[in-house]
Amino acid sequence: MKLALLLNIVDPKIGGVIIMGDRGTGKSTTIRALAELLPEIDVVAGDGFNSHPNDPELMSESIKQLKQKGTQLSIVKRKVPMIDLPLGATEDRVCGTIDIEKALTEGIKAFEPGLLAQANRGILYVDEVNLLDDHLVDILLDASASGWNTVEREGISIRHPARFVLVGSGNPEEGELRPQLLDRFGMHADIHTVKDPVLRVQVVEERTAFDRSPNSFLEKYASEQENLKQRIINAQTLLPEVEIDYDIKVKISKVCSELEIDGLRGDIVTNRAAKALSAFEGRTKVTNQDVSQVIVLCLRHRLRKDPLESIDSGYKVEKVFNEIFN
Repeated sequence: MKLALLLNIVDPKIGGVIIMGDRGTGKSTTIRALAELLPEIDVVAGDGFNSHPNDPELMSESIKQLKQKGTQLSIVKRKVPMIDLPLGATEDRVCGTIDIEKALTEGIKAFEPGLLAQANRGILYVDEVNLLDDHLVDILLDASASGWNTVEREGISIRHPARFVLVGSGNPEEGELRPQLLDRFGMHADIHTVKDPVLRVQVVEERTAFDRSPNSFLEKYASEQENLKQRIINAQTLLPEVEIDYDIKVKISKVCSELEIDGLRGDIVTNRAAKALSAFEGRTKVTNQDVSQVIVLCLRHRLRKDPLESIDSGYKVEKVFNEIFN
């Protein structure tokens, strides 16, 4: 779970992560803790869409127009945003709203940005994603596929970038996830309750220490956290230099083909995740070991579901991987 989240910060193009597992296993806690590790990015000051100062694909229309006019944009550093999408959110809250009255009286497009605008260039987190309303699922699918959000009201249309890493968590006992949405997630982590009593006691003790004195607990891990933050920044810098041998690429595709995975998303995501892991480890060459660490996370949720199958899909992926790579 932690590896999948870290790799998505290193390379957001992996496409997010879905974490499914038992209640009380720290899924939400881990995801929310991620906010502390996120690096800073350059954004245009006073812009509600976290617009990139130079990349037109990540700019709102108004900033794009200013840029074309040659206006000097003021740039500020801001932490990568992490936005929570509540289960009961309305469509207007997610997409944003157009002020029709202002549009009619003053003739200007007054837009109140929604959660998708706030999550641009950041992380959008949906807790209990398997309980999300179907119409919100459709909006998420549309935005994550195109990277843009379009709001149309009363003949007025506004479009803005919505490039975000989608992170979801849920308990499979409470309901299945729609297959189209499941396929949108780059990685899938399956979490089970820890059975080892020693580890359970360790978790209880750590939790008790945090409740007793949160500040001293944070201080205890501050240097470790800072090192991890720096490691992520170094990995992001190194990522463009990472190479993956043609032979390894063929083997990855062979695994996907053998498992009869629909489409090519599995191949693409596994390649990206292996590169991100290599960069995170400080290397510029992807090894078989890198692929072995990420391939189950990338392919487990893409296998065709057989209701009579008792074997875990992760085990199936591992088995085919071992046959092809070894």
